[in-house]
Amino acid sequence: MPQSDPSRTEKPTPKRLNKARSEGNVPKSQEVGNAVTILSGAIGLYFWLSYVAKDMMGIYRFFLGEGILTFQAREADVTALLPWLATELARMVLPIILFIGFCCFIVTRAQVGKLWAPKVFKPKLSKLNPLKGMKRMFLSLQTFMRLGKSLLKALVIGLAVYIVIKDELPHLTGLYYTTAEGLAAYILDMSFTMTLYALVPMLILAVGDFFYSRWDYIENLKMTKDEVKDEMKQMEGDPQVKGKMKQKMFQMSQRRMMQQVPKADVVITNPTHFAVALSYNPMESPAPLVVAKGVDKVAEKIKEIARENRVPIRENKPLARALYSQVEIGEMIPEDLYKAVAAILAQLWKNKGGKQVDVGR
Repeated sequence: MPQSDPSRTEKPTPKRLNKARSEGNVPKSQEVGNAVTILSGAIGLYFWLSYVAKDMMGIYRFFLGEGILTFQAREADVTALLPWLATELARMVLPIILFIGFCCFIVTRAQVGKLWAPKVFKPKLSKLNPLKGMKRMFLSLQTFMRLGKSLLKALVIGLAVYIVIKDELPHLTGLYYTTAEGLAAYILDMSFTMTLYALVPMLILAVGDFFYSRWDYIENLKMTKDEVKDEMKQMEGDPQVKGKMKQKMFQMSQRRMMQQVPKADVVITNPTHFAVALSYNPMESPAPLVVAKGVDKVAEKIKEIARENRVPIRENKPLARALYSQVEIGEMIPEDLYKAVAAILAQLWKNKGGKQVDVGR
């Protein structure tokens, strides 16, 4: 049905489509299912025809031949007759019904995909409103579309039956003299011919309805520009909430960074504005790593933690600025700063009487 609200000009977003799908609202053409039912029935009948004809001949022989003449309408005989007749009918019809069901399942799955929508089973009080129900039944364009399709199908099927019967009228009188086998074969052949006559226009109708159902589905889910904007805002999040989240993330990263300061080998300062904590373990990396850095208050906090944990603090203004601007936390120092950092580390280890420092080897 074309969109009745002219303001709904935007295609539905993936979120809108997923929501509709979760509610069981999916594009599906009933005419495709109807056409596949007839087509699969015709195919099943074509390949199962010889078995059906054989069973039908057995039934006709019984009811139109000597079998019914010798049949005694006693309770035991009637009780035995009904299961036999039901079994024979099941052998004729059940394989075709199962084949039709399988084909319909495949086509439905191809149209809607894998779908589980428990919301469909929840009762909706709005559907119990008789006024809305009458409006949907008599004043809805979709109702007229369904009525039109139903009338068209009835016309097609009726026309197919009429054409076949009209062509066969001269031959009907000859059936009086035919055998039970010939009568069964004739009925099956006529049924198959009627099905083929009705199938071609129904397939054409199904193809048209398939594309129409998808177009109508998108039309009914179209959104206004304001709805699209509101949904984008919801997906992006409220600016205040995002700001608070960023602040919390920053605070968490600051705490993690401060936890690395006690493990540092030295803190380079400028001395008031910048502070960069370095750690060097030749077994882990070929060059010293920046484990923490900051300016102003953060720098003061780094130096405070360093003092509490007896981490050496060395003042070197150019080196502190270069390290802060060129190296991110967790990265190795660049090659052009090897000598300056190695000199500081070597002096520290010399004072401690420790190992030789060979930065960047």
